[in-house]
Amino acid sequence: MRRKITMTAATGAALVLGLAACGGGGAGSTEGDGEAPAAEDVTVGVAMPTETSERWIQDGDAVKAGLEELGYQVDLQYAGDDIPTQTQQIDSMITAGADVLIIAAIDGTALSSQLDAAAAADIPVISYDRLIRDSENVDFYVTFDNYAVGVAQANGLLAGLGLTDWAGEPAEDAPEGPFNVELFAGSLDDNNAHFFWQGAMDTLEPFMEDGTIVVPSEQTDIEQAATLRWSQETAQKRMEDLLTSTYSGDTELHGVLSPYDGISRGIITALQGVGMGPSLEDGLPVVTGQDAEIASVKLIQDGIQSSTIFKDTRKLADQSVVAVESFVNGEEPEANDTETYDNGVKVVPSYLLTVDTVHADNITELLVDSGYWTQDEIDEGVAE
Repeated sequence: MRRKITMTAATGAALVLGLAACGGGGAGSTEGDGEAPAAEDVTVGVAMPTETSERWIQDGDAVKAGLEELGYQVDLQYAGDDIPTQTQQIDSMITAGADVLIIAAIDGTALSSQLDAAAAADIPVISYDRLIRDSENVDFYVTFDNYAVGVAQANGLLAGLGLTDWAGEPAEDAPEGPFNVELFAGSLDDNNAHFFWQGAMDTLEPFMEDGTIVVPSEQTDIEQAATLRWSQETAQKRMEDLLTSTYSGDTELHGVLSPYDGISRGIITALQGVGMGPSLEDGLPVVTGQDAEIASVKLIQDGIQSSTIFKDTRKLADQSVVAVESFVNGEEPEANDTETYDNGVKVVPSYLLTVDTVHADNITELLVDSGYWTQDEIDEGVAE
């Protein structure tokens, strides 16, 4: 492995983060005849996609705090979901002499020249949450089990319809159906969207094959269901179009598979706009989600959105910091998956984290007791 930073003994600071220690002293270690630089001499460039989603703000803040706790200098930049802006930001980080890069890509296929430049400068690259594609110069990937996220989203839809419990087991008193549902996917330029979709469709397929679930619009391909840039407004417009084209007569809509809370809120706005609901109790269709954004958690508490997937981004940020420390020490970061994430050129060694499904009955347990959100924040629907 190319290395700009020579190896020294592991500092042990990863233990402060409460996560698994880096894989030092064994496979993946490289030998160097010098000492690692002092912490204050290490600069980490952190490229995040946007500040329009509270999720990415939390990620950026958590990564920066974890790196600064180790004494590193941090160059954190947001790109406003604009690809040229992100490429320019990463170019600037490389030119300024970053020692390690953490990149949450807007478009996972648009960074080849930046990664080539990083490789030429011996700068390790950590792909954060979204896999960077079509380049051999991606050294490590930290993410959640994205296929499992899709499975959990589909199970959330099934549970909301009463077909299964929240663990995905068949419900003893399951209604016969059929249930009419519509399908939404994420942005096609985000590699994660494809994993979410595949996990969800593999889970829903048996119910679709036996007729328990029907998609009246017949829009069952990811290209038809995709939502560019995960946009709430784009999702709302598509839902409005579906309601006009498919549900203007006697056809009833029972549920919507949504892969992200912002998309979910757009869908719910469209549904309520034609008089559905206003709540699940009043006949609002079941709508899933992802990221446990505070506005959607309030909707779940209020009986409006059915569920969301909780990806504890504090753990993701911590794991990226652990990976940075490994690179600083001249070691290979610990991977728990070396087979799944093929970026089109190589299988990128990865560290995968687990997820949970949030519904009305476990908000306190998963989000309040863990300190992710306070009850006051949930009640207000606004992060403090």
